[in-house]
Amino acid sequence: MSTVAPLPQDRAGAPMYAVVTGGDSGIGKAVAVALAGGGVDVGITYHEDAEGIEDTAKQIRERGARAAVRRLDLTDLPTSTAVIDELAGELGGVDVLVNCAGTGSSELVMDMDYEKWRQVISVDLDGAFLCSQRAARHMIAAGRGGRIINITSVHEHAPRIGAAPYCAAKAGLGALTKVLALELAEHAITVNSVAPGEISTPMTGQEDVDPRTEPRPGVPLGRPGHAGEVAAVVAFLATPAAGYVTGSSYVVDGGMLLMGPQASQLVRDDGWRTP
Repeated sequence: MSTVAPLPQDRAGAPMYAVVTGGDSGIGKAVAVALAGGGVDVGITYHEDAEGIEDTAKQIRERGARAAVRRLDLTDLPTSTAVIDELAGELGGVDVLVNCAGTGSSELVMDMDYEKWRQVISVDLDGAFLCSQRAARHMIAAGRGGRIINITSVHEHAPRIGAAPYCAAKAGLGALTKVLALELAEHAITVNSVAPGEISTPMTGQEDVDPRTEPRPGVPLGRPGHAGEVAAVVAFLATPAAGYVTGSSYVVDGGMLLMGPQASQLVRDDGWRTP
């Protein structure tokens, strides 16, 4: 076997297939629609929001792409991740996997039970591992390279009070991204993470909110982000133009992570210690 990764095959005019987990709302929905806008057929998964996933599928089809839908429960592992194989079968393959499904917590470590810890780790880290493994097998068998893009968080890089399992899972997913980038490079499969800051989505309690109307003085750009701004970075990483980018983390946070020294000088009380 060659030890040098081949150049990605010229796919001009050939159909491309993507799978996006957590495609029923927020960043996952924006990513799925953005990929469809580029002519990619998209398989999408959801956990509970059947209405939301049907709206995503509708938007994909309106852009001239095919949509395939499956329910995915990432607390039922490893069995549930067989839907990656099902979607690959229905679409005709999988060239791009975007691990977007996730959950979180808002509870201090000393108040948290083990079940909550395991639930978040299962969904945010174990699920992404298993989905990546299944998708990579299809990419390797097809022999035309591929893309795995993990949606992490700024908490891949920095902690937050009350979010221990979320931070641990996202940091772990960031490290897994790098290991996969090394191991899959010989197959011309790139693996990167995209690390959003505060984005106006249902997960942050800002569904259908225009982020420009939400002032955030502590963020250099002064506002939350829009899901489409994250999707734009994901879409770039899925293109041939990003064929030499692997093992990297792309922070999409309006400058939030840059604020550590400045913010610490301006905190005047202990309110930050409470989730």
